[in-house]
Amino acid sequence: MIHDLQPESEARRDLYAATAAVLLFVAAAVLGTLIEDRDGTLFVNWPPLLASWGPHIGPGTPAAITVAVTVVVYGPALAARLPWRRLLACVWLVGMAWTWSLALIDGWERGIARRLTTRYEYLQVIDRFHDIPQTLRHFTEHIVVGASPEQWPAHIAGHPPAATLTFVYLDRVGLGGGAWAGVWCITVGATAALAILVTVRTLADEKLARRAAPFLVLAPAAVWMGTSADGYFAAVATWAVALLALAVTGHRPRWTGLASGLLFGLTVYLSYGLTLYVVIAAAVLVLGSERVRPLPFALAGFVVVPIVFTAFGFYWWEAYDLLVTRYNQGAGGTRPQAYWVWANLACQVLVVGLATAAGLRRTGAVLLRRDRTPAFRLGILVLAALVAMLVADLSGMSKAETERIWLPFALWLLTACAFLTRPRAWLAAQAVLALLVNHLVLTGW
Repeated sequence: MIHDLQPESEARRDLYAATAAVLLFVAAAVLGTLIEDRDGTLFVNWPPLLASWGPHIGPGTPAAITVAVTVVVYGPALAARLPWRRLLACVWLVGMAWTWSLALIDGWERGIARRLTTRYEYLQVIDRFHDIPQTLRHFTEHIVVGASPEQWPAHIAGHPPAATLTFVYLDRVGLGGGAWAGVWCITVGATAALAILVTVRTLADEKLARRAAPFLVLAPAAVWMGTSADGYFAAVATWAVALLALAVTGHRPRWTGLASGLLFGLTVYLSYGLTLYVVIAAAVLVLGSERVRPLPFALAGFVVVPIVFTAFGFYWWEAYDLLVTRYNQGAGGTRPQAYWVWANLACQVLVVGLATAAGLRRTGAVLLRRDRTPAFRLGILVLAALVAMLVADLSGMSKAETERIWLPFALWLLTACAFLTRPRAWLAAQAVLALLVNHLVLTGW
């Protein structure tokens, strides 16, 4: 399953891939700094990241180091032998511990409680949704800068209203404020790893899912999963894929197909960019053995959310067209695509880590063999996520901040680490990278 006839040669090539990833990031950092100092057009303080230099430690530091060491030492062995359901529970709990501890390196207020309360974020407009139907009817009127004296803050304008409504309803059930919003995003976001493992087990095999599990737990992406709403979006989208995988492999296809469709419908009303999940969904259909029977149920589920929002007067395509105008009015119209089209990818080096760079190299080798093994099927899933990310990149609507925006795609790339043959060493590299990023810079999200 794992092609490793020449271990030393393969390990050397893995290191070459990781080195190339480092050089890509260094090039983006050096050139980006020169461009920002000269022109001021990148609108990031520490290119290619939206971050600022600020070495620090915090209350989460000891916990983060403890979690990292524990997963590196015991993770691969436990992932191989724990019963499946217990493994999923451990992935969720330890993944949350990793995300919480990284967030708390910045302290409770900055790391958790205030993250979703800044002037760009969803909690700024909770009071404007006191009459939800009326707000939805007039939502598009506040997207474009200058069209209304009460234009939406950046994140509200930049997403369909289901994103904001999540926090509106949290507030209405008594879980208002930035702290509860942060808890929601971390708790729900951590389940994305479970959805990905279920998908890999269903469409490839359990052994590969188990090999990927420690890398999903100790992902550098957790730096931005806590506490970004995009972590929550990632969970909804990945569970839509997982349920579709179950449906197309004959696991209660009616109900899993319907549930998958509902979540896909919600996904595209959480983030416009997640329409690109159609690429991953297509890969699931290709890999499934029962593609036809679940589709009517999935489509029936999918239309529910669009019908509801349209009935309330929110028109997705109209809003997206206005968003493009708003994007070009701001930094999106100034940031040079010639830089960001490759610097976005360099930014992902810090999100998915050097182990994933090596894993992607091995994924390419697996796909070139085209031998229809479980490894090949996993390679198709990884390739689909990569293609979706590249389309987002080429669209010109992802200039910077992709360390947060691309989380729903980047998490799938971590499964490529299942192909690596020295997991503890690569897990250590992942942990060190995440710890360095979180301790050396103050991230924007």
